[in-house]
Amino acid sequence: DPEQIKDMSSVSRDLGIPGKNCGTIIVKAEELGNCRESVLMQFCGNKLDKKDFFGKSDPFLIFYRSNEDGTFTICHKTEVVKNTLDPVWQAFKIPVRALCNGDYDRAIKIEVYDWDRDGGHDYIGEFSTSYRELSKGHSQFTVWEVSHSHFPHVTLLSCFIDVEVTFLDYIKGGSVFVCVRNPSQPTSLHYMSPYHLNAYALALRAVGEIIQDYDSDKLFPALGFGAKLPPDGHVSHEFPLNGNPENPYCSGIEGVLEAYYQSLKSVRLYGPTYFSPVINHVARYASLVKDGSEYFILLIISDGVISDMAQTKESIVNASSLPMSIIIVGVGPAEFDEMIELDGDEVRISSRGRFAERDIVQFVPFRDYIDRRGNHILSMARLAKDVLAEIPDQFLQYMRSRGIKPQHSSHSSSSKPPSTLVQPLQTQI
Repeated sequence: DPEQIKDMSSVSRDLGIPGKNCGTIIVKAEELGNCRESVLMQFCGNKLDKKDFFGKSDPFLIFYRSNEDGTFTICHKTEVVKNTLDPVWQAFKIPVRALCNGDYDRAIKIEVYDWDRDGGHDYIGEFSTSYRELSKGHSQFTVWEVSHSHFPHVTLLSCFIDVEVTFLDYIKGGSVFVCVRNPSQPTSLHYMSPYHLNAYALALRAVGEIIQDYDSDKLFPALGFGAKLPPDGHVSHEFPLNGNPENPYCSGIEGVLEAYYQSLKSVRLYGPTYFSPVINHVARYASLVKDGSEYFILLIISDGVISDMAQTKESIVNASSLPMSIIIVGVGPAEFDEMIELDGDEVRISSRGRFAERDIVQFVPFRDYIDRRGNHILSMARLAKDVLAEIPDQFLQYMRSRGIKPQHSSHSSSSKPPSTLVQPLQTQI
């Protein structure tokens, strides 16, 4: 009962079946403080007690956060350092709210144990500190005597404090998200019914209406590929949907949809389906903006057919070091094995023995979000949520790996090329 937890700060319940004691579970609640600091620390031990009959001890540390009711909760365990009385534990990073919930003077208890294979670890001793005392370690060594033992010591070797920035910090700082959309072309799925949107239009609207809010002017140059164009029927993988090479911009998602439908009336859809050209196209523009002020999102809506899989994988590996992400929405009844491979959640995508620097692809099958009970609004909301689920983390991975901090200004200038060029901020149909 949440209200019971709120009133009592903790609640306990017996585990198991009636009449049989299987233990008790205790749930404690405490409101999290708005603390965004993290601390990177490294400890070593000196002359720790010998607990093993054969050999030396195998020591490790357990860190406890004190709770408001005076109890303690484990918040971190170090690794075990085998067969030594003078261990040096690996540096570890932990949020300050996990250590003390932002209260710099709250007690932090650290226990020292000798690891045993059977789980009955031997207690060596303990000491207490606080985050305020730990934070002094950035400028000096701090040494604690371990109680209940023969005067061993634990020393804080280093302490580095970092303020964790969030996705919203970059948004507030003016980072611009460059949204690119690219549905592929199986004819039946492009059917224009007078009664409802086709699968491509449904996916484009569901995801596009969310993505467009990250774009300041909501003007999307909409490009198409995989079609024979009038009047001579030449095959193109990059043409303006609105028919205007000088100004391919469409106003908002409704403008993109209108250009998409008009284009279907004038072009002849034509295979094969190549992904790598459009990925390389976006990557060229992303490579020009590496300061964190713009981030490119390519949305591909496809039936699952890829005619240049090897080249596509190579393009993704190359793009993984650039400020861009790729979202793939699969439409239709086909199997999506190749799309799942590109997603890279199970196995990081590679090409010619070179692995992607980071995962930049998110794949979702559109059919999993069709609500058979007719709740279209809810199903499209679920689709948009899952499609965008990985974008903030992918964005933060790029920013943190490059050491880019959020800008303090709430305004930023766009680096869009002149309208005579193909724009980086684009929707491709």
